[in-house]
Amino acid sequence: MYEEEIVDKKTGKSHPSAQYKYHVEHYGPQSKFGFKDIDNLWKAEKWDPEKLIALYKRAGARYFVALANHHDNLDCYDSKYQPWNTLNIGPKKDIVGGWAKAARAAGLRFGVTVHAGRTWSWFEPAQGSDTNGPLMGVPYDGKLTKADGKGTWWEGYDPQDLYAQNHKPGEKPSREYCDKFYNRTIDLIDKYQPDLLYFDDGVLPLKGVDEQYGLKIAAHLYNSNMQKHGGNEAVMNTKGLNEEQRKCLVWDIERGKSDRIEPLPWQTDTCIGGWHYARSVFEHHGYKKPQDVIRMLVDIVSKNGNLLLNVPLRGDGTIDEDEVACLEGIAKWTAVNGEAIYATRPWEVSGEGPSTLPAGTEEKGHFGGLKDVSSKPYTSEDIRFTRSKDGKTLYAIALEWPKDGKLVVKSLAAGAGKINGLSLLGHEGKIDWEQTADGLTVTMPKEKPCDVAYSLRITGENLKPALKAAPSAQ
Repeated sequence: MYEEEIVDKKTGKSHPSAQYKYHVEHYGPQSKFGFKDIDNLWKAEKWDPEKLIALYKRAGARYFVALANHHDNLDCYDSKYQPWNTLNIGPKKDIVGGWAKAARAAGLRFGVTVHAGRTWSWFEPAQGSDTNGPLMGVPYDGKLTKADGKGTWWEGYDPQDLYAQNHKPGEKPSREYCDKFYNRTIDLIDKYQPDLLYFDDGVLPLKGVDEQYGLKIAAHLYNSNMQKHGGNEAVMNTKGLNEEQRKCLVWDIERGKSDRIEPLPWQTDTCIGGWHYARSVFEHHGYKKPQDVIRMLVDIVSKNGNLLLNVPLRGDGTIDEDEVACLEGIAKWTAVNGEAIYATRPWEVSGEGPSTLPAGTEEKGHFGGLKDVSSKPYTSEDIRFTRSKDGKTLYAIALEWPKDGKLVVKSLAAGAGKINGLSLLGHEGKIDWEQTADGLTVTMPKEKPCDVAYSLRITGENLKPALKAAPSAQ
């Protein structure tokens, strides 16, 4: 919303972004109406966490993660150390507390995401000004102080508690800033006892200043959780972890996924659309379709991962009809196929088929992972595997329905072990199948049990892949 110039690749000329134009037209210049004022516009007047959590659970959620704060530095909870919080500003509600109560009442694990370690640099544009036009050179509101608030709606509040811009751009965060971030995060853990804490940082927050901040937060999360449960059940997610670090933190890949079965659990965090709710004035919602999310989920689980899916809310606390439709589509699928997903483990290989390519040849996503949704069409040859926790049941999930009605699973050809029984989740009748040197050939029924990703339940003895899978499937 502070001036962002977009460069036309053809002409080389720059012009303000659509977000900047929208802000000036609707709210006025950023010298008078900045992010602090945007925070106060947020009311969440129609927010119904119980209703939303019920929908998310029906769609298949087993844990729910709420935003505790983002780069804008507004705490969405009863914050002891940050006056700019949602009980004082905007909604005048304890957002995290409301989510926590609803999630736990529904039997879901509860987590929080913390992004405020980046505020120091993220808000630095607020120190600037327009570089052209009638307001050129007029300072934005990033340097305002408490004294400047006399006679305004924010009188009594210090904008620097929010913006943290008493520094030159590019400087490392101050000890005061880091101490406040630490205290706020410890306060968050103590008040809400999250089962999961996600940091939008590489490894740990503020490590560029002092890695002790992140280490002490991690220790406090684990120790307090151990006291509560008689053993640690807490999870901490961060990005950019090496193999050694993944033994104590859970690796998160933003907007991406792994290209192989990982030895330790990991997580994809992505969104059905944009990270924040986008008005159509900027862009079409462009949400993922239910089948996109479902195939992504199946692929991630086959590689020992979990999916954390963001569903952005409007400012009034509701979601739109397209988001509801997407979630209902996912719910319809999980009602039939959840057995092949929940409490499962990876098999010997994650999958087979054209979409299972050698490592390094797939479409790259964010932070070293693959794209969360492939742009290449799937076929009935694209199959993903999971197994039950006790190892007695194998699930082969075909990402597409075979056009000729014959599904062939090459990894289960003769030599893969003896198959004793086979059924199709969601189908009550008998399924005909044959195990030959070419693969396990399954005659699918005339009626599809769901709209995408069809799960075979297979029992047998010593089932191992008959063929060497592609490197990315290992």
